[in-house]
Amino acid sequence: MKKPLLLAALTAAALVTTAADWPQWRGADRTDISKETGLLKSWPEGGPKLVWINKDVGLGYSGYAIAGGRLFTIGLRGDTELLIAVDVKTGKELWTTPVGPILKNGWGDGPRATPTVDGDMVFAMGGNGGVLAVKAADGKEVWKAMMRDFGGRTPNWGYCESVLVDEGKVICTPGGGQGTLLALDRATGKKVWQSTDWTDGAHYSSPITVTHNGTRQYIQLTMQNVAGVEAKTGKVLWKSEWPGKIAVIPTPIFKDGHVYITSGYGIGCKLVKIGPGNAVSEVYRNDNMVNHHGGVILIGEKLYGHSDKGGWTCQDFKTGEVAWASKNFGKGAVHCADGMLYCLEESSGTVALVEPNPKGWTERSRFKLTPQTTQRNPKGKVWTHPVVSDGKLYLRDQELLFCFDVKGK
Repeated sequence: MKKPLLLAALTAAALVTTAADWPQWRGADRTDISKETGLLKSWPEGGPKLVWINKDVGLGYSGYAIAGGRLFTIGLRGDTELLIAVDVKTGKELWTTPVGPILKNGWGDGPRATPTVDGDMVFAMGGNGGVLAVKAADGKEVWKAMMRDFGGRTPNWGYCESVLVDEGKVICTPGGGQGTLLALDRATGKKVWQSTDWTDGAHYSSPITVTHNGTRQYIQLTMQNVAGVEAKTGKVLWKSEWPGKIAVIPTPIFKDGHVYITSGYGIGCKLVKIGPGNAVSEVYRNDNMVNHHGGVILIGEKLYGHSDKGGWTCQDFKTGEVAWASKNFGKGAVHCADGMLYCLEESSGTVALVEPNPKGWTERSRFKLTPQTTQRNPKGKVWTHPVVSDGKLYLRDQELLFCFDVKGK
């Protein structure tokens, strides 16, 4: 085989993804539920086995996408935010590519978003609104776009959105008068459409993809509204108001024609029904779940997440009623794999393995992340969400990236 053909073949082989991969924020379907099985249902004293630690993925709160044997995250080194590729077997750095200049912020400088892997490409949003597209194999830049060129204005805590890649388009949220949502061509970065009939400013949520009423659409949440736009054109299909305050962050949840949203600062949650002809009706609105930024997961008919009102909460999806609330564990983020919740306490860096039991908080194990960074801003906490991929639990505290083995024997 000739060298160019051999190189192409090896590159393609290296990028083959598996069902155990975690290619974007909250996973392939953005539900934050891993389909993996055979994971430990309890951990040894001191926690699961540490496989490796990378001590230099940069500062910031960016999450990670994992595909084809590689982990991708964004980190700040010096005055530059970098897209960083790491070998999942060894934790060794493979390559870095600049995303953009430093985002300076009183709660900690650096990036917030999670990269997205799609085929042979990786897409990343920097804190100042630069979207970078690179080749997954070597990090070579393909194109770059800036949200300000599409009317965007950087929110107070920077651009935090994890871009969505769907049907040859990169979906992102510049916000502003030119249109809230933007579709860029995956291959070139050129504008495909912008939602000119929806002009809310960008906040901190990330969009999801659904097909409902026979139409593929993207659902996004802002300070003022939750809305669905047509995937082909960017035209608003439906919209429902939301009285957001200060920062609106959690990703919307869709099931059976219903959309659930929540945000912090005392606002609460609501469920809307998208009926025939995209007519919107509000099923409930209450403060039973006041989720700041740790996320909420729907398992069956129950929602699990931390509420600033009552602590860790199990809420009925259809009715909005609380099944239980517990303060046995502090505020933080949640992830689900093999039928178990991985809860991360943001203040201490403690991780709890919890059974999603609709009858009450059912904890099986816990351990504390050690060591922890000495570089975190005094106002910052351990805010990067946990992820399980291919039997490994990934945790990050600023420049420290951890890989633990949570696969049962």
